[in-house]
Amino acid sequence: MSLLVVGLSHRSAPVSVLERAALTADAKVKLLHDTLAAEPAAEAAVLATCNRIELYADVDKFHAGVAELSTLLALHSGVALEELTPYLYVHYEDRAVHHLFSVACGLDSMVVGEGQILGQIKDALALSQELHTAGRLMNDLFQQALRVGKRAHSETGIDRAGQSLVTFGLEQLALPGGEPVEKWAAGKRALVIGAGSMSSLAASTLARVGVGEIVVANRTPARAERLVEILAESGASARVVGMGEVADELTRVDVAVSCTGATGLVLTADDVQAAVGPAGGDFPSPPLPATGASPRTPRGSAPYPAPQTPVGPDGVAAPLGGVPAQPAGSGADREVIARLAEAAAKLGRIADGGAARTLAPVEEPDGCPVGLDAPAAGRAALTGVDASSLELHGAWADQGEAVALRQPKRAGRATASAVVPVRLALLDLAMPRDIDAAVHRIPGVRLVDIESLAEASADAPMAADVDAVRGIVADEVAAFGAAQRAAHITPTVVALRAMAAEVVTAEVARLNGRLPELDDRQRAEMTQTVRRVVDKLLHAPTVRVKQLASEPGGAGYADALRELFDLDPQTVASVGRADQTDDSGRAS
Repeated sequence: MSLLVVGLSHRSAPVSVLERAALTADAKVKLLHDTLAAEPAAEAAVLATCNRIELYADVDKFHAGVAELSTLLALHSGVALEELTPYLYVHYEDRAVHHLFSVACGLDSMVVGEGQILGQIKDALALSQELHTAGRLMNDLFQQALRVGKRAHSETGIDRAGQSLVTFGLEQLALPGGEPVEKWAAGKRALVIGAGSMSSLAASTLARVGVGEIVVANRTPARAERLVEILAESGASARVVGMGEVADELTRVDVAVSCTGATGLVLTADDVQAAVGPAGGDFPSPPLPATGASPRTPRGSAPYPAPQTPVGPDGVAAPLGGVPAQPAGSGADREVIARLAEAAAKLGRIADGGAARTLAPVEEPDGCPVGLDAPAAGRAALTGVDASSLELHGAWADQGEAVALRQPKRAGRATASAVVPVRLALLDLAMPRDIDAAVHRIPGVRLVDIESLAEASADAPMAADVDAVRGIVADEVAAFGAAQRAAHITPTVVALRAMAAEVVTAEVARLNGRLPELDDRQRAEMTQTVRRVVDKLLHAPTVRVKQLASEPGGAGYADALRELFDLDPQTVASVGRADQTDDSGRAS
């Protein structure tokens, strides 16, 4: 056995990289075919979920295998190898087995202990079997992983520590109100976009927690109708709509969950803005600061409205933040507005909020690189500033926002989300994302996605049963390794017994020729005696060699057996190939 796994997951890579590296269904098929066509690999399987991409292969050369599998992952994910390499991890032989078994038990999941990964492992094995890229090793490995995962959930309380991403996501949506999910969801109307395994789980979970109505939209209506039938059988109120009706449904529902295989956005910021209205509804606005600088917007909260310059009774703008007043509607105002519009048209934005969503640490800047952070600067500081400088100022401001968001919350500091009610709750479980991350800036909208779930789960408590699961994994890895090493010597033992049977047949034929006077009963007794003698002579050595081969470092016993009995290596190899061909190994 030379099992190798090369992959990346939420533990090794930021969500932005995982999102770009996500594999489509066609990409997974091509990746498996190309892996098998590569020289170092004899078998292959790919495990691709919303938070991991792993390529498993049986290789004959370690270094060549790592290089080939890494290159293929980069090729089919569309992320350059140089960019992907820092986030890749490699496991080999027993460590690779340990890794997959840990994954199957939910120990490596974003939400520790979640059981959905078992279905994803089963799907990975089924795809490899369908494409004939899984031989004995992949079949044995993935089927054993399924059994280990089921054993962990049945023999320990790991379920108390884990839950599905759907349940965890709904808890995060309900978190600001401090309500249990069941109370938060009661009577709400929900839209589920997609009808795959994750979307089906989302729909059933929504029904279980008491959502009043579930609307399912999918590109394939038949799958959506089947999901609705299942929901109806459980007593839930559900109906199907076309993808073209999603925009209208957003105006009617309270929560939307999306998990599709689309490569682009399913819901844009404009779609969501149109659904909740131009101001997200009649929500109270938080008080504005006394300065001209825009207030910081916590991630996941609605942005504050833009400050309005107060105008006095004489038609002159009142001083704002120490800036000399300008007449309302003056040429200076119009010039500033024109410059801002020009910058927005050229750059696509004034200040990019994406920095607030990065996982990489950002050092707090000392000051604006173009000097627009001076005290009492305000709008007047923008006069005469070119578009490039505005862009630099916007990037600096957003970096400051990102730093502020990572600071511990101060007591008594109210956030916008604590003031503005949530009109539409969005849960994005897709990778790459289905919902535009910019919707978190829309008043009255709360977005929970894979990235925010990863951040929230980092502080989740570990259950005491995790240690018990780790013990199960260690025992199963040892047992799997022993079984694989014992199986490795089986073709040699079979070839040895086949050679002994040929010797018995030849000797019996020789005796029959030399003793023609023997009757049939005597010939049968003689043949049986010779066979018993040979079987007894071979029994102890073959049993013992299997025991020795199952121990670490026992692979050499097969070679010793071939040498001692002068077995033909080609015969042994043919026995092994026939054994693999006979093993269908369908996933259970």
